[in-house]
Amino acid sequence: MNAYLLKLGAAGLTALLVSHPVLAASAVEAAPVAEAAAEAVDPVAEAVGGGTAYILNTLLFLIGGFLVMWMAAGFAMLEAGLVRTKNTSTQCLKNIGLYSIAGLMFWVIGYNIAYPGDFNGIIGGFTGWYPMQDVGVADVGTGYSVASDWFFQMVFCATTASIVSGTVAERVKIVPFFIFVTILTGVIYPVVVSWEWGGGFLDQMGFSDFAGSTLVHSTGGWAALMGALIIGPRLGRYTNGKVNVFPGSNIPLATLGTFILWLGWFGFNGASQLAMGTVGDVSDVSKIFVNTNMAAAAGVVVAIIATQLRYGKADITMALNGALAGLVAITAEPLAPNVGTAIVIGGIGGILPVVFVPLLDKLQIDDVVGAIPVHLVAGIWGTLAVAISTPEVLVAQIVGIIATAVWVSAVSAIIWFALKATIGVRPSEEVELAGLDVHETGVEAYPGLANQA
Repeated sequence: MNAYLLKLGAAGLTALLVSHPVLAASAVEAAPVAEAAAEAVDPVAEAVGGGTAYILNTLLFLIGGFLVMWMAAGFAMLEAGLVRTKNTSTQCLKNIGLYSIAGLMFWVIGYNIAYPGDFNGIIGGFTGWYPMQDVGVADVGTGYSVASDWFFQMVFCATTASIVSGTVAERVKIVPFFIFVTILTGVIYPVVVSWEWGGGFLDQMGFSDFAGSTLVHSTGGWAALMGALIIGPRLGRYTNGKVNVFPGSNIPLATLGTFILWLGWFGFNGASQLAMGTVGDVSDVSKIFVNTNMAAAAGVVVAIIATQLRYGKADITMALNGALAGLVAITAEPLAPNVGTAIVIGGIGGILPVVFVPLLDKLQIDDVVGAIPVHLVAGIWGTLAVAISTPEVLVAQIVGIIATAVWVSAVSAIIWFALKATIGVRPSEEVELAGLDVHETGVEAYPGLANQA
């Protein structure tokens, strides 16, 4: 029986006693006793017992996991819409390939690096593939199915690789890209995760990243930035100090991809509560949903206003990136802020692509989909914004940002340079100008249509 029913019963009992002439004398004593019983129940602490909590917690992981998996489709559609027609099939292949590679690598080696148990706090053990429970067996002591936890963590790993895909689109060959993804998902990303979620040195310092503004998004952003710098811009993108615009092939498809990502983010942030066995947990998940949604909405509105004021026209691509930047920004702490603060965090995130996309072009850093401002810059902002709710973590947040930048940038740069010096990263000029679809996949996304230059 919940507190509401107890209070209702206390009120009814009091009314009965008062209305009855014989029992009226005891009404004064009975009512306080019933009220005290009602007040003794704490609905926030009320939890379901035993196997039911295990089932609900596991269900949260599974629902959150398949929502985040659906984000892979969002990234694929966003990128397919923002590249030129002649490179669309290649971009789709990269996205389904990277998701699959991430799953395999996270099972073979990545999960045990990310969650090594007792370790030195910096680099965990390379202990091989992750075992699942036997058929019909459940380790109720964990509070959730170990397989559901692995699945939920794996789809986060794949998200990191998706960020790189969009930045280096249209000028990287399939094989070297997949080799980079293999190392990113098997080693680079898991090491960063171990520092915080795996109980490493950042966690011990008090660093806080609820769902991965730094651990997922900035990690992908730093890897993408190194790729963009080392691979170089697309042919003809920058000539004689001028930025040549390469319009995307399908804006409706990019918009659909953004909405899919927005939907998936409820699993990304909401299921990062990691528990659904108490009234308080479920209430917190619902608050996370609201803050996540409002941050994204604020990012869109701010991006629309900013581009209208700056260019005299509202830019749809900036609006899409504004939504994603707002989502990335709130990801580091989607629970503690009130709705107003979440709107501010998301709104500031939404202005970042408007500022940083032109800045990257001035520096001749070619980021096809704007992933560096959205995931790297907004990820840094979101990580710092945690200090709005908990100011004492600010130093730890800065240390976490720097440590992630150094590790991911250094290792990513080594890998990109090694690939460039050995098997080569870029296609020939002839292939790049003709489009990667025919030469890399043999399949045109839009047969019969003239490819964009």
